[in-house]
Amino acid sequence: MMQCDYWPTTEWRTQDPAALGMDAEKLYELDPMIKAQYSNLNGIVVVHKGYIAFEQYYNCCGPNDTYHVASVTKSITSALIGIAIDRGSINSVDEKVLDFFPEYVAGATDMQKRAATIRQLLTMTAPFPFTWKPGGVVQEPLDRLRRQKDWVKYALDLLGQKGRPGVFQYCTAGAHLLSAILTCATGRSAREYANEHLFGPIGMNVIPDCRMKSFGLEDVFGINLKGWIQDPSGNSTGGWGLALTPRDMARFGFLYLNGGMWDDKRIVSQTWIDESIAMNANKYGYLWWLHEEDDVSAHLAMGDGGNAICCIPARDLIVAITSTIVSKPRDIWPLIQKCVIPSVRG
Repeated sequence: MMQCDYWPTTEWRTQDPAALGMDAEKLYELDPMIKAQYSNLNGIVVVHKGYIAFEQYYNCCGPNDTYHVASVTKSITSALIGIAIDRGSINSVDEKVLDFFPEYVAGATDMQKRAATIRQLLTMTAPFPFTWKPGGVVQEPLDRLRRQKDWVKYALDLLGQKGRPGVFQYCTAGAHLLSAILTCATGRSAREYANEHLFGPIGMNVIPDCRMKSFGLEDVFGINLKGWIQDPSGNSTGGWGLALTPRDMARFGFLYLNGGMWDDKRIVSQTWIDESIAMNANKYGYLWWLHEEDDVSAHLAMGDGGNAICCIPARDLIVAITSTIVSKPRDIWPLIQKCVIPSVRG
């Protein structure tokens, strides 16, 4: 747990980078690099030792604007599952997925579907018939998902169909099942549960109920997306669809950097966080990407377009980035690697 002399529940405090022991010149290289190479980046917040050391906004955006953070949503969903386990609403990550959907009737011979667990959904090792290659394209038909009347049944139908249990394959439908499991276990949507047990306690903006009027592309992926969208049955989308400010993203990162504690209150258990970010062969924890390079270990909530929350515990460092989703986004890691990490001395 990092040492901090205040908690940014009400507001973040800013500090001159030099006063935080940072190399300000290196940090200020961010702005020209962003303008030259990351034209879709809308906002960036760099937090060191609990203070905002760098904050800039682009494309007519500002600190109070919310942005669709795409798959960053998955890491929020992961935290909510952990909180539900901590509070006893879910027994463990080894519970079977189908146990939460007794109304769903699986084929008697579909043993892969029956054996699928929460852990497999969290680690992207559930048997879904999708393929994913690093640097490639997810072959998951999300556009088909948004046209369904029952998203959960659609995802459950896909589960176990020629998939490979235990093999990493990125799947957003699985994250949506986690949101539905949370609702089955707690009686609350992920949005409601997060407002009460996560967003509210750490000072993140409480997400209002934004009822869906339609499920067009712009409603579920684009410019019409507000708050936290939901499927036709009222389940918050588990794998994307959440709109946040960069400062609130940084608050979530700060919670994980502090081992799940916030102002002497336990929000997420240390055990859950340790399990979520434990390095493994897939370099993917409980809906968190894991990165090790030289002497840097980081865990990242990452979304399409370059949306990211990057936590580097050994450097007491958080980088929160919001971006517009584009077809061929530039990798965000070189920006952090070249300008942010070297700015932290020692």
